[in-house]
Amino acid sequence: MTRSTHLRMSQDRQPVISSIGSLDINLLTIQDTPETAPATDSSRIFPPVMPSSIAPRKLAKPASECTPKHISASASSASASASASASASASASASASDSVSASIPTTTTPTSTSTLGSFNIEAPKDDDTSVAKFPAKLHAAKVAEEMYNSYNVTKGLIFLPGQPTTEYEDSDQSPRFRQRRYFFYITGANFPNCYATYDIGQEHLILWVPYVEPRQILWYGSTPSPEECLAKYDVDEVRYTTALPEYLQRQLLHNQTLYLLHKNQAPRFPEYIVRSLNYRIDSAILKECMDQARVIKTPYEIAMIRKACAVSALAHRQVAEQLLSLQNEREIEAIFQAACTASGARDQAYPIIAGSGVNASTLHYDENNATLLGKELVVVDAGCEWNCYASDITRTLPISGAFSPISQAVYNVVDKMQQECLAAAKPGVHFYTLHLYACRIALVELMDLGILYNGSAQEIWDAGTVTAFFPHGLGHHVGLDVHDVSGRERLLLLGEETIRIRGGRNMKRKMVAPDALADSLRAAAAGSAAPPPYRGRQALQPGMIVTVEPGVYFCREYIEGYFLTNPVHARFLNVDLLEEFYPVGGCRLEDDILITEDGYENLTPAPKGQEMLDIINGHY
Repeated sequence: MTRSTHLRMSQDRQPVISSIGSLDINLLTIQDTPETAPATDSSRIFPPVMPSSIAPRKLAKPASECTPKHISASASSASASASASASASASASASASDSVSASIPTTTTPTSTSTLGSFNIEAPKDDDTSVAKFPAKLHAAKVAEEMYNSYNVTKGLIFLPGQPTTEYEDSDQSPRFRQRRYFFYITGANFPNCYATYDIGQEHLILWVPYVEPRQILWYGSTPSPEECLAKYDVDEVRYTTALPEYLQRQLLHNQTLYLLHKNQAPRFPEYIVRSLNYRIDSAILKECMDQARVIKTPYEIAMIRKACAVSALAHRQVAEQLLSLQNEREIEAIFQAACTASGARDQAYPIIAGSGVNASTLHYDENNATLLGKELVVVDAGCEWNCYASDITRTLPISGAFSPISQAVYNVVDKMQQECLAAAKPGVHFYTLHLYACRIALVELMDLGILYNGSAQEIWDAGTVTAFFPHGLGHHVGLDVHDVSGRERLLLLGEETIRIRGGRNMKRKMVAPDALADSLRAAAAGSAAPPPYRGRQALQPGMIVTVEPGVYFCREYIEGYFLTNPVHARFLNVDLLEEFYPVGGCRLEDDILITEDGYENLTPAPKGQEMLDIINGHY
């Protein structure tokens, strides 16, 4: 259950005052309060801050013990075999063939090296990692529990179609298959033309699979048989889809409710059959309840994401090892993709970003075809999927093997933003407060560099000018989608009406404009008295997996087109100094963290900092 948390000063001590740069900061402590916290004068509020002396918290409990408390003991034990050992931090060079389950013996195999063009790829000879059954019934039970807790639903039939086979327009070729994530969540089946039904009252889960004719097998191979599916997925039954219409007609005869994600996913019956049925369709609550269930990861899900992070970390390391011999961004993409594929992860969670120089100032740059010559930094944002579960990792590397004074200064700002926010991550903390904290650190550091000037820290903060350089949210959930669902409450809620530019979840693809930052500050000042939608902010809970990905960017078009044309911001920007920083492009660091009972575990062993420099220069 989400705990209500608010920011207030500790009652047993006076607030500590810390001077950072020219700005005095009240260091507030995050504590739980039963109901509300007193409102603060919004004209004087700073974002909640945590002491920079806080050390990163160590993992106190294994991930297998981070099962959501609202899941019954029997349901928890059903998935315990899929839990992963929760080491505090894996080595950056750990083999991507490590087991995804603590309960399954690990098979260590020697690595082989193959030469692909101008670069080498290291991968296990045989990735023979076994996995336990996919905990489909546990996931379905979580969804049913959310439906009961929120809407008192005790019976009905959930109906979810999987992804059908499709072809490109005007072509007989098909795009690469990607399973519908909501369907996968309660089945684990990753092949086309399937369906799932879950009888809520009977707690009965059926996976419906297509029958494949022998002549089709000649061309495309076969799909798993019902017997094979029962061995692989924790479902009650597996049947062929040819029997599905009759089953649905029988289930929907007597005042039954059919729960759908979307109205257009309703099963289609002939009109004469529809007249004989007595059921209603509800497409209003299932998605909300499934989103809420997906926010807290089960031990199996944690193991899958841990594995995806391990494979991606190995790929990031191989990019660093070969960076000095590379000449084009596309070589980085090729190395990363090949390393993941060789390790058994064929699918990327999102298009690989390998942006060098000014390309690094484009947040979702993916052309990856520019020369590396003459550039200072390259931002590599890439993560693979493992069994449909995503990873999301970003590293910024000096292309020459050494930072220039300017690129080192930018890297240090982002590194400080990330380390301080990681140190403060724990259950009960509202993630948006970490975002504001990162913004504050960026403000102070950019003032120290002289990029922001000609005003007090308070004036520049109130104007929101820092968003010229940190224009996106601090992070998002990770799971079956790289920008995973966030449930009923938003992880980051900074004034939805002021930030939307197009699509995306949790602001990874949305601009945090100055007015959005101002809205969030006012909401932080008002606390629980803030108006909707600001009250719906999400506190971190054990079992969540989120990214922490601060960045600082020097996008000339954005800064000149929006900030330098606005006198409110233009007076705070050192135009001459910016000319020296534009070629750097940008810097981002991103890790995936698991929230534990008393802190967090960093799932991302990809090298950064001095370790990264040593690897680039062959000192390992």
